[in-house]
Amino acid sequence: MSMITVEHLGKVYPVALKQPGLRGTLSHFWRRQFRQIEAVKDISFQIQPGEVVGFLGPNGAGKTTTLKMLTGLIHPSGGQVRVAGQEPFQRHPAFLEKITLVMGQKQQLLWDLPALDSLRINAAVYGIPDREFRRRVDELTEMLSLHGKLQQPVRKLSLGERMKAELLAALLHQPQVLFLDEPTLGLDVNAQVSVREFLREYNRRFDATILLTSHYMADITALCDRVLLIHQGQLIYDGNLHGLLDRFAPYRQVRLELAQPEPPERLAIYGEIEDITGRDVRLIVQRSELTQSITQILADLAVLDMTITDPPVEEIIGRVFQAGKI
Repeated sequence: MSMITVEHLGKVYPVALKQPGLRGTLSHFWRRQFRQIEAVKDISFQIQPGEVVGFLGPNGAGKTTTLKMLTGLIHPSGGQVRVAGQEPFQRHPAFLEKITLVMGQKQQLLWDLPALDSLRINAAVYGIPDREFRRRVDELTEMLSLHGKLQQPVRKLSLGERMKAELLAALLHQPQVLFLDEPTLGLDVNAQVSVREFLREYNRRFDATILLTSHYMADITALCDRVLLIHQGQLIYDGNLHGLLDRFAPYRQVRLELAQPEPPERLAIYGEIEDITGRDVRLIVQRSELTQSITQILADLAVLDMTITDPPVEEIIGRVFQAGKI
């Protein structure tokens, strides 16, 4: 049975229309007019137990609105949702015990209290016995490398430590389903890597289902094999991440270190020149022409080193969103 099932889900918001000036204000007060905004349009997908799925889209695409419907924070305008066998908007205790929502720009820990005090409140809310509470805190503290940090006021923690403590609080009741909205937002590179490693280990250890949104593509490539792409409220792709990259990356980047500098007009015959810095050259070569171009380069030029790579993931995903379709 699927852990998350979404069928023809939609959300429409009424937005008030108001003209500027005093006349517009008076008219708006006595006779309001509205227009309908479709934030989410007829999307359907399923996520199996233990899957880690990336949920991608530009700002305003409908990602957070979808997550809020999946967690029961807002009611859908149409369609059906089942999460862990429950209807989210009914918000039964049995449902709330199985899910968690972590938003990188929000916090649940009390600012002036040690994180441990907030964790004790969470334990009381979820009815976790004291002995089990201590065991879970010790386990998650070990996984998150938070030794000695939970006794400090939250305001004294670094941003990365606060994010880890927020994760600990959100996972204290050992949910089956994790909805993560920008969990590494604002963190430095080392803190991002640490959070990714924790999520990977948590998924492995507890077989948790994770739906992850992030503008850091490193989060997606490190954790997710499957991605959902949403654009203007519509689901435009549901499938393997590498399949998407292969489909929308018809070229390769070729980096060369030459024995001596070469003029641009000579290098241009091998591909599109992306950058030349002294003896270092970066070319864009169509995939269909790659073998022929590499053979010709090696025959014509004195090459000290060569690297062939895919274009950046961000560039590929951005091209998909610019097109607005697959």
